[in-house]
Amino acid sequence: MFQDQFVFAQIIEFIPRREFNKFVDDYQGNQRIRNLDCRDQLLAMMFGQLTNLRSLSGVVLCLNAHSNLLYHLGFKTNKFILSTLTRANENRDFRICQDLAQLLIEKARKLYLNNNEFKIELQGAVYALDSTIIELCLSTFKWAYFTHEKSAVKIHTQLDLRGNIPSFFLITKAKTHDVNFLDILEFEAGAFYIMDRGYFDFERLWKINQAKAYFIIRAKKSISFKRMYSGKIDRMVGLRCDQIIRLKHFYSKKHYPEKLRRIKYYDTKTDQYYIYLTNNFEIDAKKVADLYKHRWQIELFFKWIKQHLKIEVFWGYSANAVKTQICIALCAFLLVAIMKKRLSISRNLYEILQILSVSQLEKTPVNIILSETELQRNDEHSLKQPSLFTF
Repeated sequence: MFQDQFVFAQIIEFIPRREFNKFVDDYQGNQRIRNLDCRDQLLAMMFGQLTNLRSLSGVVLCLNAHSNLLYHLGFKTNKFILSTLTRANENRDFRICQDLAQLLIEKARKLYLNNNEFKIELQGAVYALDSTIIELCLSTFKWAYFTHEKSAVKIHTQLDLRGNIPSFFLITKAKTHDVNFLDILEFEAGAFYIMDRGYFDFERLWKINQAKAYFIIRAKKSISFKRMYSGKIDRMVGLRCDQIIRLKHFYSKKHYPEKLRRIKYYDTKTDQYYIYLTNNFEIDAKKVADLYKHRWQIELFFKWIKQHLKIEVFWGYSANAVKTQICIALCAFLLVAIMKKRLSISRNLYEILQILSVSQLEKTPVNIILSETELQRNDEHSLKQPSLFTF
């Protein structure tokens, strides 16, 4: 299948071309374009991500240094101009790449379904909701003003815990509150949504309940409630109470008129007490605490993305350029994740990206180069990569 193809050309074979062309047409991405179409823009940015280049000028320099190979790498153009690529990132609708990322998410989720360390048996899907802030230079990115010292953007993410693949993401200014993310989500009946206190809003939690979905959220200490009755608990596993409650405060009761389940749990590892609220009254109380523990996987996802993909050094200054780069970074991650499964590669994603960063211009079949190369890691930190991507 990949005989005599460069490694980079083998990777981009996993981009669904027909669907990508549709996204380009939807947003008129190639309208009045003479030299650099949307596909070449995407591939150039993808090349920069996979080779760990730190600047857009570095991407152009490296590609032009191998101009005789561009056609065989998958490009239509035979020369890149820095100003042209910069304008493309500044002006072409980032939603082209965003829709591509969402399509790759759907493909990756199917491949990674029930394929990690998530062992809790449930009927529905389980999602963790959280966001991460990407800091920007205030003097350069004034449109993303956050505080008097810095600018920033925020990536809101819904992570499918059954495969640790994001199922939906949204890029906003950093000042956008996390709870607003709930307003645009379409909740699945029977699914669990696990959230921290940043999403605490009874009116929005009621919408989740009305959609026949379930939520598990850290409770605030200030809520006023009336205990209706308590269930039996096993204190040996860390449980301290399992209560059915009703809210007492006027507005809280107005926004969430039904009963809730309140669970208090003591974690011996952190020596802390945690209080959870949920609208599910059937599952075991310990399982509620275990589900919330899995929310940490989304923190590992954010940490991994920031460490191994180029989204903290930006190659453009407009909001569109920043969003384009973030979306292409996610596309690069998803393509490698899809390739890993389809080619049955046993290495984790960290090792795969390390090898690919110096192998893009080789003609070895990618499954062979990834299975035969021995990765040398000398630092202790690299030996302790988060388990999120060891599947």
